[in-house]
Amino acid sequence: MTRRTKSGTVRDTDSRELKFQALADELRRGILAGTWAAGAKLPTEAQLAAETSLSLTTVRRAFDELVQEGIVVRRQGAGSFVSERPLARRRTRLRVGVLLPDTQLYYPRVLKGIEETLSAHDVSLQLSTYNYEPERENASIDFLIDSGVDGLILVPTLSGIGDPQQRVRELAALNVPVVLLERSLMDLGPGDRTEHVCSDHQGGAYDAVRHLVDLGHRRVGLLTRSHTPTEPAIVAGYERCAKDLGFAPLVLPAPREEWEAGEAEHMLDQLRAAGITAALVFGDREATFLEAAARRAGINIPEELALVSYDDELADLAEVPLTAVAPAKHRMGKMAAEILLRRLVEGDDCPIHQVRLRPRLVIRESCGAKRQSAQHEEE
Repeated sequence: MTRRTKSGTVRDTDSRELKFQALADELRRGILAGTWAAGAKLPTEAQLAAETSLSLTTVRRAFDELVQEGIVVRRQGAGSFVSERPLARRRTRLRVGVLLPDTQLYYPRVLKGIEETLSAHDVSLQLSTYNYEPERENASIDFLIDSGVDGLILVPTLSGIGDPQQRVRELAALNVPVVLLERSLMDLGPGDRTEHVCSDHQGGAYDAVRHLVDLGHRRVGLLTRSHTPTEPAIVAGYERCAKDLGFAPLVLPAPREEWEAGEAEHMLDQLRAAGITAALVFGDREATFLEAAARRAGINIPEELALVSYDDELADLAEVPLTAVAPAKHRMGKMAAEILLRRLVEGDDCPIHQVRLRPRLVIRESCGAKRQSAQHEEE
């Protein structure tokens, strides 16, 4: 087995000197992750030698190291056992590094899911952010590596760069396991071998558009905050639904600064000119801007314009509370942490996890579904 450090140096863990250390590391991770509880009996040296094809001398050296650390105790005539000492007091406590673009809006619930899972396994967390500035990203990862983390959960920059595949290869070559969060190489299909947990944003957009069509809208528009990692998947899901349901798509993109400078009025005019009576808006702030523009224009929501926002961070605070696509942020964080911990315990024996969580649709007032339901009940 080989491992590559961030500097690109390959360490041969098959060398005689490191075999026992590799086995000791594997046993240590298993103990800390709870594979063997405090006081549990470990496999015998002979059993481990047979399972790993290592010599008895190598296995004994691995046990000797764990005994010296106080993690394992030997009992004459009985075998080797996990120490009864609390794991939190051991210097070998695992640490996981987490890299986020920021800790605003979308990511607090993701981070909470990660924190809860790591804490439940007595694993510490080291956080770093790069504020969506790619030039700071490598420095942040280096900081995490240098702090001695055992594994990484990363939300890296993969869109808007020249070679995303090369970037993923660089991350995979780090000297610790990596799980990507909300990032993957979608275009590669089965060629993508990254370990990741992502929202199915295509599915979320598809479900939102289908919901509006089911409410009786013959054509649905899409308004987006452009130049974001999530936008392409939302557009793809919207366009696929338009194709499946047989209506002509209308996609109106604008960067964040244009939305804040009054672009909502212009987009509203384009929707009305095209005869569109419903829209999916990415994200919540942009949908709130559109709501305000509609109110100023004397357009009632949802009677004259039905809306669904994408993100569900601020959707319930809008003047007309927004029906919203809600990615499973907390669950995503938990699953990313669980997958990384399993990777740390099982090493290369662990299968590659590639998880996509389909967002749910939270029904509020802006789409008109509640009013339709009330009317049907009265009838």
